[in-house]
Amino acid sequence: MEKPTETASIPDAPRDTRTPPLPPLPPLDLALSGGPGGPGGSGGLWSRNFRYFFVARTVALFGDGMIPVALTAGLLGAGRPASSVGFALAAWMGPLAVFVLFGGVLADRFTPRRMMIIADALRLVGASVLAVTFALGNPPLWSVYVLSSVAGVGAALFQPGVASTVPRVSTDVQRANAVLRVAEALMTMAGPAFAGVLVGLASAGAVYAANAATFAVSGACLFLMRLAPAPHDDAVRGTFTAELADGWREFRARSWLWGVIAVWTVYGFAVLGPMLPLTAVLVTQAHGSGAYGMLMAVNGAGSVVGGLMALRLRPSHPLAAGAVALPLVAVSLVVLALGMPLPVLAAGQLLAGAAAAFWLVMWSTTVQTHVPPEALNRLHAYDVAGSLLMVAAGRALAGPVAEAVGAPELLVAAAVINMGVVAVLLVARPIRQLKRMGPA
Repeated sequence: MEKPTETASIPDAPRDTRTPPLPPLPPLDLALSGGPGGPGGSGGLWSRNFRYFFVARTVALFGDGMIPVALTAGLLGAGRPASSVGFALAAWMGPLAVFVLFGGVLADRFTPRRMMIIADALRLVGASVLAVTFALGNPPLWSVYVLSSVAGVGAALFQPGVASTVPRVSTDVQRANAVLRVAEALMTMAGPAFAGVLVGLASAGAVYAANAATFAVSGACLFLMRLAPAPHDDAVRGTFTAELADGWREFRARSWLWGVIAVWTVYGFAVLGPMLPLTAVLVTQAHGSGAYGMLMAVNGAGSVVGGLMALRLRPSHPLAAGAVALPLVAVSLVVLALGMPLPVLAAGQLLAGAAAAFWLVMWSTTVQTHVPPEALNRLHAYDVAGSLLMVAAGRALAGPVAEAVGAPELLVAAAVINMGVVAVLLVARPIRQLKRMGPA
């Protein structure tokens, strides 16, 4: 998740406190092109740099979606226990959560573009070695865990630079975030589906080879970007520890920022954490694994809808508008707890996906247009680290707590907490009253 600031420092981002009139909804192809000029047209979204960045992000997300399928098929196909899959995924997420803070400082020191290219090179090497080891037979578990950790470190070095790059490749930050969110939702569905087909036709090694190719394409696109130097790129830097501490001071100085992240730690632990594993278990038990896959696809379709809504709507108070959408997530939790029929569960997933995507675009845009560019990488790293750790903790505890109190009861409690979080976001004045910045 990403967040906003009370003072503006982004060039060419004038404060706009008006609520603009809503023109007729443009056709989808025009909305995604960013204007009548179309891709590459004057004044459109699709500048040369944004096109390269869009391809880099989209292809990399497509590759990330293959990893769980490749790990599951490769390890279980080699006769490894089911727990090895969980350990391998944890070996990826753990380094990501730990090293992302360091990635924020390194992105400031060496520029985000350079760090993202290095991260793609690191992930390319890790995925290539995994492709070879799975193709040759049954790799030792320790090697899978180590190489998964390498991929996690690469993701940690890559992620902080994403937030600060978007304002540098697009003058319309909200539209750029919305388009990226739509692409992310589509790749979240397409990556696992492609990996499943490739595993059936070839092997887990082939999936990792395709995964490595995505990082090569991403790195090449980032290399071809030509960004004008930012004023802070050549700033005199302090020690690594001093810059990490300075990022913390910047974080604490913005009440809306730390307020949202503090609330979101609760949300990640108590709502987002239990939601995925409990949905997987309850839907699979009641309707089969095929139904669960269908619901996840519907959730992704909802994310596309939410991203398209964010292309259209420009609320004057984006965080308040995003918070108003979040009760739809509670709907999906309640219908699952009540054991409703599959069509009702699908409707709940569609609403939840749309609400989450709309909130994330509002949050990302607010952070990127309110936080000074020289602090954005480090502040985004704090956000990512906190979110990952709390969601991971919530997922780990979801099973034992559900066994103790019951899965439906835990889902209802999560829905209640969801509404409490919405109330806090709307009651807190620095969050509720923060105004949008950017073009009308």
